[in-house]
Amino acid sequence: MWPQGYSKTSKAFSSENLQSHGTILPLLLLISLSWWCHAQPKAVVFKPRPVPHLQAIPLPHDQVSIQRHGLERLRFHFDPSLHRPFIYPVNGPSGRSLTRMGHPHDPISHSHHNSVWISHYKVNGIDFWGDHGPDKGRILHRRVEKLEDSNTHAAVTTFSHWNGPDGTTLLEETRRIAVEDRTDGQYLIIMDLKLKAPNTRVTLGETPFGILGVRMAKSLGVNDGGGRITNAEGQVNEKEVFWKKTRWVDYSGQIANGVVEGLTLMDHPGNPNHPSAFHVRNDGWMGACLTFEGDHLIHPGKSLQLRYGIYVHSGLANAKILEAEWKPFSRSKPFDFGK
Repeated sequence: MWPQGYSKTSKAFSSENLQSHGTILPLLLLISLSWWCHAQPKAVVFKPRPVPHLQAIPLPHDQVSIQRHGLERLRFHFDPSLHRPFIYPVNGPSGRSLTRMGHPHDPISHSHHNSVWISHYKVNGIDFWGDHGPDKGRILHRRVEKLEDSNTHAAVTTFSHWNGPDGTTLLEETRRIAVEDRTDGQYLIIMDLKLKAPNTRVTLGETPFGILGVRMAKSLGVNDGGGRITNAEGQVNEKEVFWKKTRWVDYSGQIANGVVEGLTLMDHPGNPNHPSAFHVRNDGWMGACLTFEGDHLIHPGKSLQLRYGIYVHSGLANAKILEAEWKPFSRSKPFDFGK
């Protein structure tokens, strides 16, 4: 039965009409298909980029965590309310901090022993080393200038003022803390420091206190944990190492039962007093003494640049291994901060 108005002989079904429909219908089908394809949501191309092995992660409360595959190596603290910025923790290969905050038996008068820190006892006669008493200086953080992530290193660069008790800025400091990866969870901390006298001549006075200090974890101390101090000359513990000039000093001990790790503090040949004297104690601290043998002057508009390394390692210090770490460090160029 044909639809109303159509019949077998209807013009609508003539051979001419059917030939015409045979051309138009495929074209309409192609237009419809094209519209349908354009109307569908396009597939999102997902091409993730590789995540760097080492990252500098900014955290709340003025902190930056340097991490490897999400595991913290160290954390830099720079809250402006602090006496000075510092690094804590410094985690060894086992994941435990090899440093501590404060002296284990004298936490009040040695509250300035902030794990790993930069300061100096005599800056134009002003004490930036201690925390207590009148007329103390402060290292006041101003800004983070750069964070770096990569497969080989991560770093944070900051800018600070060394202010006297009256708020006068004696030194402008630019500091870069970098972590370079080594095998088996070991790593090298490189600390570059640029101190500029912006206005007047600055005298870093003769003293064993400054410019870089390290307070070891209690169980690594010679007295408390049976740890060991050695230097590049083969001298051992405070009696032999105290105030001796050397390329590096290592402090190692047991951080957990059966787990021995340590830190090696290295002086760079580009530093003006190389090889540095080292202030070490069996009670668990070591420091590189910038002005042990005399004053160092920084003239107005001029800068002093320094570089130190801290090798974070497993096991007791082995002189051959530590020399193999120090030699490439000694050939490295200080970081270029620019003008």
